[in-house]
Amino acid sequence: MAAIITQVEVDPRDRAFENPAKPIGSFMTEDEAEALKRKGVAVMEDAGRGWRQVVASPKPVKIVEAETIRALLAAGQIPIAGGGGGIPVAMKDGQYRGIGAVIDKDFTAAKLAESIDADMLIILTAVEKVAINFGRSDQKWLDVLTAAEAEKYIAENQFAKGSMLPKVQAAVSFVQGPAGGEKPAGQRSAIITLLARAKDGLEGRTGTRIVKG
Repeated sequence: MAAIITQVEVDPRDRAFENPAKPIGSFMTEDEAEALKRKGVAVMEDAGRGWRQVVASPKPVKIVEAETIRALLAAGQIPIAGGGGGIPVAMKDGQYRGIGAVIDKDFTAAKLAESIDADMLIILTAVEKVAINFGRSDQKWLDVLTAAEAEKYIAENQFAKGSMLPKVQAAVSFVQGPAGGEKPAGQRSAIITLLARAKDGLEGRTGTRIVKG
């Protein structure tokens, strides 16, 4: 196995930079937050637990080390890449420079899977399947979810932000996105399932399979 410190290109014009909303770092008091705000640092109150600095969470545009990762795969190695969503960079004056942001790891995984022309994107989480009406008496687990159905449920706010929503969105972007190689997007699928049941998910015994459909 080979661990790759992965740079992920983002667009500095991404609208996420206009509305930083990803909390980072330690909690602080309101007075400390106000002092940072006067210095031009974006802060916000975080779910009643205190104040934190916030940064943008732009969408990934390109995996900079994609060619290296493909070469490792071709050599029979197992690359580990995109950790933590990768290091956000943007092109400036002909070279990549770091930019203040945090990229959602699920979107980075989808972009990486697209870049290496993967058959399948597997997102492992804390539940066996995706559900609608989650936590309610009419909760329904989903075995198969088409991209069109996913878009409908997203519009209905069925998936929690910062939890299941980015996972479903990333899965949809992968099955619908442009081909990274010879494989048409329609031949791709994604699975969202429980970490401990990854093998069962691959074999179709559990998990939610997302297809272009």
